[in-house]
Formats: sequence, structure tokens, C-alpha cells
Amino acid sequence: MKKIVIILCIIIAVMFTSCNKTKQYEEDKIRDLEFTVIDEQDIPEIIKQKIEESKMEPFKFSYSDGQYLYVAIGYGEQPTGGYSIQVQEVYETDKHVVILTELIGPSKDDTVTMSLSYPYAVIKTEDLEKPVYYK
Repeated sequence: MKKIVIILCIIIAVMFTSCNKTKQYEEDKIRDLEFTVIDEQDIPEIIKQKIEESKMEPFKFSYSDGQYLYVAIGYGEQPTGGYSIQVQEVYETDKHVVILTELIGPSKDDTVTMSLSYPYAVIKTEDLEKPVYYK
């Protein structure tokens, strides 16, 4: 009887240990979204102001005008020019619009300005009235 209790305790301990693993929940992609990285002159004034206020530090925010969703992503102060932002994915899930970007630094062969820069991108896509999730 004592052996059975010990075996049951071991089984329960193994079950709790294996169930305790943290699983990162990923929502399934419904579809890729068409988007445009918009030029500075086409950025709505309210977004330009927020970027100017936030540019020293990394930032991520979105703005809807009722028709389009604008997503602004900045990587804060960089030591030189020559940085760019690559938009890797923009897609819809059940609950979110998901945005994945990457900061691309200058290569060793690039000629860059030796002054501080504040790389950012503003993405324009359809407004699905869902929160934005930044990957």
C-alpha cells in the first residue's frame, strides 16, 4: 500500500510539473493585410505631433481616423543615420491586428551621417476596429 501511495505521488508530481510549463499563446492568422508605409508629407498632423514628442525613446502607437488605421513605430535615438525599418508582417487575427517590424542598421560599407537619427515608420491599413499587437 505504501508503494502505491509513493507511485501515485510521483505520478501527480510529474503531471503538475509538465502542466506547469508556460506556453506562449499565438493567435491564428486569418489573413495578411494590405498596407502602405506612408511618406512623411502624408502622415496626419496628429501623428506627426505624437512622433515628435516620443522620438527620443522607442515607441509604438496607433491612430484611427474611422476609415484607416495608422500604426507608428519608432526605435528611438540611434547614433548615426542610415537606419531603416522593415515591415515584415501585417495581418489580422481573431482579436488583433498584428504588426512585425525590424530595425535595420547601416552596413559597414554604407556612408552615413554622423549625427543622431530617430528612425520611425508609419503604416496605413484598413481599420478593422481591433487592437494592435506588436511582435
